[in-house]
Amino acid sequence: MLGDKIGRIQSPKIIRIGGGVAQEIGEILEQLGLSNPLLVTDKNLLEIGHVDSILKILRRHNISYGIFDEVVEDPTDQCVDNGLEIFKSGSFDCLIGFGGGSPMDTAKAISFLSVNKGHVRDYKAPQQIDLCGPPIILIPTTGGTGSELTRWCVITDTKNTEKYNLSGLACVATAALIDWTFSTTKPWRITADTAVDSLTHAIEAYVSSKAFEYTDAFALAAMPAIVENVRDACENPENAEARKKLMLAASQAGMAFSNSSVALVHGMSRPIGAHFHIAHGLSNAMLLPKITEFSVQGNEERYAACARVMKWAHDTDSNASACSKLVENLFILNEDLKVPSPKSLGHIADKKTLKLMASQALASGSPQNNPRVPTENQIIQLYEEIWG
Repeated sequence: MLGDKIGRIQSPKIIRIGGGVAQEIGEILEQLGLSNPLLVTDKNLLEIGHVDSILKILRRHNISYGIFDEVVEDPTDQCVDNGLEIFKSGSFDCLIGFGGGSPMDTAKAISFLSVNKGHVRDYKAPQQIDLCGPPIILIPTTGGTGSELTRWCVITDTKNTEKYNLSGLACVATAALIDWTFSTTKPWRITADTAVDSLTHAIEAYVSSKAFEYTDAFALAAMPAIVENVRDACENPENAEARKKLMLAASQAGMAFSNSSVALVHGMSRPIGAHFHIAHGLSNAMLLPKITEFSVQGNEERYAACARVMKWAHDTDSNASACSKLVENLFILNEDLKVPSPKSLGHIADKKTLKLMASQALASGSPQNNPRVPTENQIIQLYEEIWG
């Protein structure tokens, strides 16, 4: 058995999944012996009333709490510092990250920085942050990042214009409550982008050089659920069955990539977010078809399996034919979901910026997991093609 890959799995102690499961937050806190959480969220969730639904549960259980609602999209080091100041100013014993990936990642960063010295940039991957801070309870409101189940978070550095990965036991939630009912309020663009983010997680987890049997099972389950339901969820936001399946698939994909890692799409996506402030899910969507087209020759068997499990190719198709159908259908999916190009949004990238972005992508380590590892010049060329 010496040739087998060794799987190293990290996940929350408590995972609860289903419509209405957020109602159990009070019970979870009591089970963990916690009594004074800081709720980390954003203004939008406060305005639409989702935050109040959580606060009512806490009050019903006589749990005191504080709120940090200043999380920004693609959270910055300054956002984390502001939240950390609030956390340290009270007697809080845990954090509740409530929202999309941004509030959840911010809660993770506040937790580990409360016990680890220095600036958040001091801990960027490949360093592992294993000194854990206060417990983290995560409640996602979008079916996208999978952060509720991962050992990762992503923070943007305002000084160096860089988005970096943070990883380790300190970034693993203590509990995850995955309640799809919060996602029915999400508009087309967010629904589409978070779903393609999940699809990217699943595909990259499956083709990653670090993939193994455990992560394969989650990735292969997530892919068809996403492509079969994302169009319905966009067109009919109240479609409960589609929303439920997308939320579950996001968590499955999160479990997959958390333990096998992502690859070139994510490596190239983070610099786009850092330099042009394009949301993470959208930048992944912009990249996925073209990067897959570049990468398939590195592992035709694995990419062909992705096409087959999503019913975009038949079992009788050759691997080369299945890969071709995979790329074709990813472009069609982007067209159906109205995914824009960076250029169409008015973003101009000069040679100097693209070179810096390519360097940052390689430095993240993610491209090294790709079936076909690119050079810096190849990444620059891919950026140019995506810009159109």
